[in-house]
Amino acid sequence: MKLVRLASLVALAGALPLAGGGSLHASEKLVVALKPDKNPEQMLAERRALADYLQGALGRPAEVIVPLSAAVILEGLANGTLDLAYLSASDMLNARRARIADVLLAGEIGGRPEYRSYWVALADKPFARVDDLRGRRVAFSSRTSTSGYVIPHADLVRKGLLEAGASPEEFFGAGNAWYGSGYVSAVERVLSGEAEAAAISYYVLDEDKHLNLEQRRRLKKVAEQSPVPTHVLAVRRTLPGAPREALRRALLALNEPARAALRDKVFTSKLVAVDEAKHLAPLEEAQRLIGAR
Repeated sequence: MKLVRLASLVALAGALPLAGGGSLHASEKLVVALKPDKNPEQMLAERRALADYLQGALGRPAEVIVPLSAAVILEGLANGTLDLAYLSASDMLNARRARIADVLLAGEIGGRPEYRSYWVALADKPFARVDDLRGRRVAFSSRTSTSGYVIPHADLVRKGLLEAGASPEEFFGAGNAWYGSGYVSAVERVLSGEAEAAAISYYVLDEDKHLNLEQRRRLKKVAEQSPVPTHVLAVRRTLPGAPREALRRALLALNEPARAALRDKVFTSKLVAVDEAKHLAPLEEAQRLIGAR
């Protein structure tokens, strides 16, 4: 997703609907945005728990919302109606290029701020490596997903299966690449037989977060590619230093054992400080390979 004509879109942010109801509006309360990538009912419980925690930790009203898209989140960071957002590395790179947000913290998985992307297929399919998917129908998580599109697309280029800047359809076949609205939407295409394989994050298959056990048992990993920079907590660039530091401390306190369950439900993993440029560098290289910005 490119931030084309961002300035002209910012004015629309106040009128754009949210997945949880209502619209973005200016407020003195702390407003945090999560991406709509889980079951809506599950996200409602997570939103309430996180808002309650932040309100208690910061001593100010807090609201956690789920906008309909990353574009709405970026607009909110730009116009100041959002203070903090949980973003993929791809969305954060867009925010950085637009100079509207900074990385406050990032996720850490296995001691590193990165994770793996998987190609998955039904367990009884003969595919054993990504080369076996040539000419097959596949599902990408979305057109902007870091682990569900950008990194696996770049991996095809690195393996010599695609020319730099070429469309994935040159490998999978014309009309054979489908783009969803998240990890689950891509996996559902495989489970229903509408696609032979899907590009997703490793934890969709390996952990009990997005799929039930029966669904995961029907799937297998075909290939993996990395590194994928972890998701980040992005703070709007115009948020002053004192409230920014208070927010950083409150979020780091989620790493304490008594609060780790809430942290993992909302943000998946431990939260750590990172060098913003270094964190996003693998993604910038991947985007260069696929000809995207």
